[in-house]
Amino acid sequence: MSFWNDIDQAIRDASGVDINISDRHTVGGGCINESWQLTGESGSWFVKLNRASKLDMFEAEARGLEEMHRSNTIRVPQPLLCGTTGNTAYLVMEYIPLGSNLDRLLLGQQLAAMHRVTRPSFGWDIDNTIGSTPQHNANSDDWIDFFAHQRLGYQLELARGKGHRGRLQKLGGQVIERFPALFENYEPQASLLHGDLWGGNCAGDADGRPVLYDPATYYGDRETDLAMTELFGGFGHEFFAAYDAAWPVDPGYRQRKTLYNLYHILNHLNLFGGHYGMQAERMMEDLLSDLR
Repeated sequence: MSFWNDIDQAIRDASGVDINISDRHTVGGGCINESWQLTGESGSWFVKLNRASKLDMFEAEARGLEEMHRSNTIRVPQPLLCGTTGNTAYLVMEYIPLGSNLDRLLLGQQLAAMHRVTRPSFGWDIDNTIGSTPQHNANSDDWIDFFAHQRLGYQLELARGKGHRGRLQKLGGQVIERFPALFENYEPQASLLHGDLWGGNCAGDADGRPVLYDPATYYGDRETDLAMTELFGGFGHEFFAAYDAAWPVDPGYRQRKTLYNLYHILNHLNLFGGHYGMQAERMMEDLLSDLR
């Protein structure tokens, strides 16, 4: 119990409330962290646990949630604190009860509003993670260079280190060499991004209003968020129509979305292996066919 006592005391110190925790139970859905709901007299908290060495991952996640919260556009769980106790790192944040419905029209409108929060350079003030993979965010004035080196190039190097060489690396090098042609008539802004926007990181609250969580935040082309919403499905026509009405998407997005989703498929290859290597190669072949 000393483990939980330490976390309970940290919550008291950070919140200024005597929480008197009466119930703790695990919450499913994550594959990287262990998640818990803590309930007491003053309400509930959501707690993520991992190894103490992962504290920086939690600190970056908290910063990402704070960045999106400050945009005043879409709801995210507000982080309370990060810390360690013994060999365990923890992140404590607001607990938001999620429902079975999601207002996809409102999600499209609010995501477009969040993407309108911009800054002069691409990247972010800190590095973070995409899943559990390091994600580098060194500031750059050149989006093409940023995406080539800090996104695709980095994932390809990780894949090489894991033994994925040969055709994957050859195709990857060709994509990096040629993909700037996709930007001949398009100049992206450095928009505030969720960064890992698949269906598992978005839900509706008890009233169906959108909630985003588990971010991999940085500032980049808004199309990267949109592309990932299509990678595994689940967002639907209403969402896309509402987004496009709020901020029309450039016609070239239909080609660039394959490029942007290649980053996530390469990341899945590095995290999980399996068939993702073949999927990445097919995506590269499609891109290179379009770029002839």
